[in-house]
Amino acid sequence: MNFGYTETQKMIAASIRDFSAQHILPHVMDWDEQQVFPIDLFRKIGEMGFMGILVPEQYGGSGLGYHEYILILEELSKVDGSIGLSVAAHNSLCTGHILQFGNAAQKEKWLPKLATGEWIGAWGLTEHNTGSDAGGMSTTAVKDGDYYVLNGAKNFITHGISGDVAVVVVRTGEKGDSHGMTAFVVEKGTEGFTSGKKEDKLGMRASETAELIFSNCRVHKDAILGEVGEGFVQSMKILDGGRISIGALSLGIAKGAYEAALKYSKERVQFGKPISSFQGISFKLADMATEIEASELLVHKAAFLKNNEQPMTKIGAMAKMYASECCVRVANEAVQIHGGYGYTKDFPVEKFYRDSKLCTIGEGTTEIQKVVISRNLLKE
Repeated sequence: MNFGYTETQKMIAASIRDFSAQHILPHVMDWDEQQVFPIDLFRKIGEMGFMGILVPEQYGGSGLGYHEYILILEELSKVDGSIGLSVAAHNSLCTGHILQFGNAAQKEKWLPKLATGEWIGAWGLTEHNTGSDAGGMSTTAVKDGDYYVLNGAKNFITHGISGDVAVVVVRTGEKGDSHGMTAFVVEKGTEGFTSGKKEDKLGMRASETAELIFSNCRVHKDAILGEVGEGFVQSMKILDGGRISIGALSLGIAKGAYEAALKYSKERVQFGKPISSFQGISFKLADMATEIEASELLVHKAAFLKNNEQPMTKIGAMAKMYASECCVRVANEAVQIHGGYGYTKDFPVEKFYRDSKLCTIGEGTTEIQKVVISRNLLKE
């Protein structure tokens, strides 16, 4: 096994690190406090090729693999988890769903605009009363000739307002039937398709989260991804890959918090010594660094399996669960190491702390990951 990075991977990481320092770092707190979703930034990220990381070059993407994907999300999230989250959702969910399950015409129609950042993508599965229980969704699509009429709402949708196109999974059969749901691509401006409430969140505040509302929204059958009834099964496969992206997001936030804590511990002097020289602090740093290392290995193992088209559901869930919980623990300790200053907005760790919690919730809670892991263990 090779644990090193290639020269190309090192160059990609360096380029996004420089980009983040120039275009993201100066604005982090303003975007956070005002809940600004910086659309122009994502156009720039698209120009770099990182809004279509996994998309083949023929569709305007970069044609990279999951190891590179992790590095990009990690470097973005070291600076601002909100930006990492939005890049992850755009790539893994909306764009990823079309890439994996769209036909040739659908890929030609939507992928070039998404891969270049000309369009921002959204993905809708969750509803007000169906979070982990996605199979109980209420939003429906009723066939009417060559069209389907959509009615209902999705919530907690990344880019729910600013997204130019959304992949939404809605019920076309009976509630609870895993083959009773279908995925549709719906463009902004379609009659009956609107945005609703924007969420006022604890963290990840520069990543827009809002409702999608469908009121007699007519969508042509050509907008169906795959076959009618395949939407839920497709979604579970999309979330498999999405767990890698949330693992990478978690890894970046954890590294950002750790690096800030390490720096502060060397500069902060108490009793005539840097606080890093005290065992109480140095042991915290040792634990943080070890957990980050373990997270990184798990996330990249999941990426290796995904790149090689090997079964990765169990390892992906392990990576997402462990990295996200590690992220919260590391951010918490980073605040503790900063003491009172860690509770102020003058230092970056309070934001890492707020951002970290979403990682244990989004794209499948920690508890759902344990369900996935245990089911796969019991099959073996």
